[in-house]
Order: sequence, then structure tokens, then C-alpha cells
Amino acid sequence: MRWSVGIEAEGERVFTREEVVELADAVAAHSGIATGIGTSRYGARLLVIADSREAAIGKAAELFRAAAQAAGLPAAPVVWAEAISEAEEAQAEEAQAEEADADAVDASGLR
Repeated sequence: MRWSVGIEAEGERVFTREEVVELADAVAAHSGIATGIGTSRYGARLLVIADSREAAIGKAAELFRAAAQAAGLPAAPVVWAEAISEAEEAQAEEAQAEEADADAVDASGLR
């Protein structure tokens, strides 16, 4: 199953644009994006294949640490992680679409 995993590490200083761009380059191989310009946290969202949420977070954490090291970022503890499966994401998008449809009907006065 494919998972989208968000992960952040907390550093002891503010990270520059150049550092986060290096991280973005390092996570790109995993369909990743990077965050953290101008903050004391750097993070990424990666796509991984795993059998469970826990396995997805574990795999993403390994990839994230390797990418951070390749980008020259200091080792820092992971302080946040979340994973959403493709199926969960599709369900959430479907629910949002249904809610938007219901709101449109309410706004038109047809209810």
C-alpha cells in the first residue's frame, strides 16, 4: 500500500533556504517535498510503500534521516510524523467533495 508520510525534525538553529532546497533535492527521489525555510524545524513529505502506518513511518524516517545527512543538515530528533494511505486520502477527498456539493445546494436555496 502507498503512504504519504510527513515528518519533521527539530534543530537547534534556524534553517536557511539553501539548506531546505538541498533537502528537497535529496527527497525528490521519493516523490518528496521539503519544508522548514526560516524555522528551527526541517521536514519532508515522502511517498513510501509499506504494509502498515507504523511501517510507513519507520521507512520514511530512515529515508528522511539519510536525505537530511545527504543535504548536510545536522542530525536532529524527529518531533512529528503522520502517515495517510492512498485509500484514506481518497475517502477524505470524496467526503470533501460531498460536503462541497451539499454546501452548493444549501447556497442555491434548493433545500
